[in-house]
Amino acid sequence: MFHPANPARRPEERLPPFLSQKLRFWSLAAMLSLAYVHAYNLHPHYLQPWTEVAEPLTPATWVQYFLANGLLRFRIPLLFAISGYLFAHRAGTAPHLARVWHRVRTLGVPFLAWSALGMGLAWALEQFPGTRQLVLAAGLDRFGPDAPLVSAYSPEQVLLCWLLVPVPFQLWFIRSLLVYSLCYPWLRAAVDRVPRLYFGLVALLWLTNWHLPVVPLLEGSGLLFFALGVWLRGRHFDALAVPGWFRPGRFLALWLALLVGKTSLAFYPQVLPAPALVLALLHKAAEAVGVLTLWFGADGLVRAAMRRAWFVWLTGFSFFLYAAQEPLLSYATQGALRWWPEWPLLVFGLLPAAVLAALVLAAALLRRVAPAPYGVLTGGRGPARPAATAGFSGPREAQREGGELNKRLPGAEVRKKNGASQLAQPGRKVRRPGR
Repeated sequence: MFHPANPARRPEERLPPFLSQKLRFWSLAAMLSLAYVHAYNLHPHYLQPWTEVAEPLTPATWVQYFLANGLLRFRIPLLFAISGYLFAHRAGTAPHLARVWHRVRTLGVPFLAWSALGMGLAWALEQFPGTRQLVLAAGLDRFGPDAPLVSAYSPEQVLLCWLLVPVPFQLWFIRSLLVYSLCYPWLRAAVDRVPRLYFGLVALLWLTNWHLPVVPLLEGSGLLFFALGVWLRGRHFDALAVPGWFRPGRFLALWLALLVGKTSLAFYPQVLPAPALVLALLHKAAEAVGVLTLWFGADGLVRAAMRRAWFVWLTGFSFFLYAAQEPLLSYATQGALRWWPEWPLLVFGLLPAAVLAALVLAAALLRRVAPAPYGVLTGGRGPARPAATAGFSGPREAQREGGELNKRLPGAEVRKKNGASQLAQPGRKVRRPGR
């Protein structure tokens, strides 16, 4: 049996400044896109890679499926890979059990807090006939159609719902992340010693959408991409270097072609010999190509966004937006569709933005007036403190951080020409006067 080594502790190596900013950008982008995936309101509501559409094909239905079950479904592989890379990056800075205990405080405690809040919100809405219908329509029952209401749970079901299968169903990700962090020494040994065997097996699990039954503490997506992040960091992979084989235009065209094909076939599954299998394979292929396209091909977008004070400020709320959006968004979607049943695309487009804006305001207020509870809910992420520590208290502090970022971006040298500042982009020469 493999026994994890206990190497001498070493100081944590700092990430390159732009890589740190890139991780923050994609963490926020993932949480924003998650809201739109959860706001999907076509039938059936529950999205899987192989989900077919039981509604007529119209421009509105096509666009909603294309976004919610296509273009915005890059999050999970990217976030698992980032998490594995960062956990491996900090390996050796403390004993493994100490690092796991830190994960319990930063992931486990927020999981329990938000799970309790989500269950409490569902219970409160169930006390009134009108809002009870929203709960039933959202279909977030954790124990099947025979137990649709939290208020009717047995004590055992309440405990199981709180600890393992929360009403805020998006929390499955940090539940699994905690398990992978605990298993890190063995995952690291597998990818170091038998990488081809390991990645071959877990890639098959990922393609088949495998997960543990009943309580999916392990699933193919996490086993593949968390371990991939670990493996890349172990090989000292330069996450900022664009591979020579990557061509942004070609990858973008391939990604969009896969998504267009999958979206169109989801409305006509009868033309496929095995609809679920074909749709799932197209989804997985698009997922992989999309992650590569965004990570290696969108650096210009990242730099532009991270120079905006308001965007840098928003990145401090990524975890709060992730944890707080459900079940609130599902209930709000059902309420909006009651008022505007003929405008599902409008509800899909506007409601998530409104909910996210409200959550940002709530998070900013809570962080200012009650930093201790905010710290519990976010695992210590972004409490109000000086801007130099990246826990911005407002856009003005973010402006100072953004100014410093401009100086630190790779190749971003500010030079003077005719009394005006010019920003030298990577790989581009700045012409000097008189040449």
